[in-house]
Amino acid sequence: MFKNIRSTVALLLFFAGVLNYLDRAALSVMAPLVKKDLHIDDAQMGILFSCFFIGYCLFCFLGGWGADRYGPRKVFGWAAVVWSLFCGATALAGSFFQLLIVRVLFGIGEGPMGTTTNKSISNWFPRREVGRAVGFSNAGQPLGAAVAAPIVGLIGLHFGWRVSFVAIAILGFVWLAFWLWLFRDKPEQHPRITAAERTLITAERPATRLTEKGAPSRVRLWRYVFSLPVLGVAAAFFCFNYIQFFFLSWLPSYLTDFQHLDIKSMSLIGILPWLGATIGFIGGGLVSDALYRRTGNFLQSRKLIIFCGLAVAALCVMLTAWASSVTMAVTLITLASVFAYMTPQACWSLLQDIVPAERIGTAGGFVHLLANLAGILSPGITGFLIQYGGGYASAFMLASVLALAGMLLLAVFVRQRSVNALRALA
Repeated sequence: MFKNIRSTVALLLFFAGVLNYLDRAALSVMAPLVKKDLHIDDAQMGILFSCFFIGYCLFCFLGGWGADRYGPRKVFGWAAVVWSLFCGATALAGSFFQLLIVRVLFGIGEGPMGTTTNKSISNWFPRREVGRAVGFSNAGQPLGAAVAAPIVGLIGLHFGWRVSFVAIAILGFVWLAFWLWLFRDKPEQHPRITAAERTLITAERPATRLTEKGAPSRVRLWRYVFSLPVLGVAAAFFCFNYIQFFFLSWLPSYLTDFQHLDIKSMSLIGILPWLGATIGFIGGGLVSDALYRRTGNFLQSRKLIIFCGLAVAALCVMLTAWASSVTMAVTLITLASVFAYMTPQACWSLLQDIVPAERIGTAGGFVHLLANLAGILSPGITGFLIQYGGGYASAFMLASVLALAGMLLLAVFVRQRSVNALRALA
């Protein structure tokens, strides 16, 4: 798919996604054991899932700003230190409030991941490969959630839930060593890159927009981040994230509490939706790049992917509310994951086309902040719906409605005319 140093960058970002979602999903996989050990109910568990995103959302923006200012190598390096430390510190929590504090700090460490990944791709990949690069790099995220079920579940059953968090923390420091050794902020800085690859990347890299005098555009950042196209992308991303964090936080509990699977069976069956999500990430990137090559219209090729992804996901999530068997429920959730996960790579690619390269980290961080407010809302709302509302059926219905809302907001806000007007600012 990629060649030479670009393939190394893609693999580093891929494994960062695997680790981030492995340690992020660990609490949901261990939720039945953690609730029993720490005497936590469903509503409190929903709060724990949500509080992770308090620190996460803030550092989505700050991480993107830092990637623009200091480079993704330093930002991702420090982020890996923080997320690994506090993933391991989860094992020390002895109460609901201690676990809440650790989850907030853990979220701070993982906050820069999405925007720093996108900044790295913007620096390292030519325009023709952006969709594939985003799709492949981010495919590690659902794969991490997939392997979380068997790995964390089996470790937790044999050695206790606390040991699983320590093991994942160690993996984080191993990744950090490879990141600092193999990654540089830009192709021009890498000692082992060939002249041919460097020329290919820099010739087709999303360009820094220049003024007539040859200096980078001084248009204020807020003109970009509060524009309708950027807010439209953020809205679609938010609606996807609501579904993502609903599944990430509550799918193991749904399979054990509602479908009555034991933890061992859940650990195996729970892999399927995340494998489907991995296919969606990679497939969405390949299809969007193919559409772009065929039509020459970058904007429409990405919008079409988002529309189709959210539409099919909305239908499948809605039908899951009436699923009468484990087989039917898991099949529908897996299909929803395949199509829903075509959405985020298209959103990241759209941003690279809308916002100039020198602003992509900060603007992407702002979009990621807004999108990940869903991480605060989705797990908490779901927990209260399960315990006090209409149960899992009402939670599935709400997620479906939001997916349809994301399609509508994208159609209204992200139009070729408004994108052209934004580009004209430079």
